[in-house]
Amino acid sequence: MNIYFVTYISNCYEMKENELLYALALQRVKGVGDIIAKKLIETCGSPKSVFEERSKTLQKINGIGTVLLKNIFDSETLKEAEKELLFLQKNAIKPCYFLEESYPSYLKNCIDGPFLFFKDGDFDFDNKKILSVVGTRNMTNYGKDFCRDLIDGLSGYDPMIISGFAYGVDICAHRAALEHKLQTVGVFAHGLDQVYPKVHKKYMAEMYERGGFISEFWSEEQPLKENFLKRNRIVAGISEATIVIESASRGGSLATATIANSYGRDVFAAPGRSTDVYSAGCNNLIRSNKAALITSAADLIDLLGWKKEKSKKVIQPTLFLDLQEDEQKVFDYLSQRKKELLDIIALECDILIHKTASILFQLEMKGLIRPLPGKLFEVI
Repeated sequence: MNIYFVTYISNCYEMKENELLYALALQRVKGVGDIIAKKLIETCGSPKSVFEERSKTLQKINGIGTVLLKNIFDSETLKEAEKELLFLQKNAIKPCYFLEESYPSYLKNCIDGPFLFFKDGDFDFDNKKILSVVGTRNMTNYGKDFCRDLIDGLSGYDPMIISGFAYGVDICAHRAALEHKLQTVGVFAHGLDQVYPKVHKKYMAEMYERGGFISEFWSEEQPLKENFLKRNRIVAGISEATIVIESASRGGSLATATIANSYGRDVFAAPGRSTDVYSAGCNNLIRSNKAALITSAADLIDLLGWKKEKSKKVIQPTLFLDLQEDEQKVFDYLSQRKKELLDIIALECDILIHKTASILFQLEMKGLIRPLPGKLFEVI
């Protein structure tokens, strides 16, 4: 994992409005990417100082040539920055600067992470379990069920769910998070003054209630093809781990997984049948050891070593329950196995599946067992 020089200034640093203006101007300079911008700020001390520094000093920085130097001192850049600053202020959009304490800690450790991005919504990234959930836009019913079951199983750990607000897996992950009252954040590949796809505008009000949106792109920036790859590095870098639920053999979610690997982050993938088009990408990630296989939230929780912080209401068991014969049989079996699938319980207890399901429900109501994702049950 690459650690940049961001620790050279105190974590209590907060950007002032005047400095934000120059940070916007630096972001607008043609040819200045995030890595060069950070080098310039490190050398000069602040975004404003970059524009006040002598040309000879700037030319000594690796990557600064004659053309780039000319672009830095283009007077139009500051005028454009003033216009964008007014947009941010008018719409109460908060800038996130890479030297501020509030800047996401995971993203701060990415060498090419945005030195400046924008946050629309009342949320923060402090002390949270952050997961990125990505996948195909052409999600199947299998992918939908897996996504919803996964987030249901994770909900007791109160994670923040990150995705791209696109069709398919993205919007499914956001909606599942909202259903479980989890914070969720959409990462845009365009400016915060628009919505893409437009059909998802109907979900925005609820998104703002439980999170919101971020983007490194200015207002009026369109969702161009090249912007999505830039967006994907934020999705991969801002989280503890990336989960790929469904993907064809080629696709943007695989690019996100590759970026996450380059950052040294955990990547997980849901397996599928070898004949399923939208499982090919996940199967390839698993086969090439670029992602760990998960079949449920329990797998992910175990692999990440999470400890539960937010527990759901648990029905307290009644002592000395008088169980029916079949209930006792199922309970005794689970007590030995600790955890087992519905089908296996029915087979081993020699009870019809539909009757076993009813027995398990009764045991759950009595507070003796609990269901887990993937038709698993365990003794409490």
